[in-house]
Amino acid sequence: MASADAGARAQHWIKTRNLTYVILALWVLFAIIIPWAAAPLNSFTFLGFPFGYYMSVQGSLIAFVVLIWVQNWRQDQIDDEFGVGD
Repeated sequence: MASADAGARAQHWIKTRNLTYVILALWVLFAIIIPWAAAPLNSFTFLGFPFGYYMSVQGSLIAFVVLIWVQNWRQDQIDDEFGVGD
């Protein structure tokens, strides 16, 4: 029984860790890479604003809120799958 619990905990941790890596990679994309590449993106416009500016100011904030929501939603699914949810 303890072996099965250890295996389930290991699988839970693997899925949690992989989810965290994906979310962190997306965070780096929206927090560092897109603002760094804002100058070339400014050749496009979105809602009347230069696209690089918009993505740095408004788009990143929207992306962060979505990332938080996705992280929590997916982690709840992982927790429920392994019986450690609410």
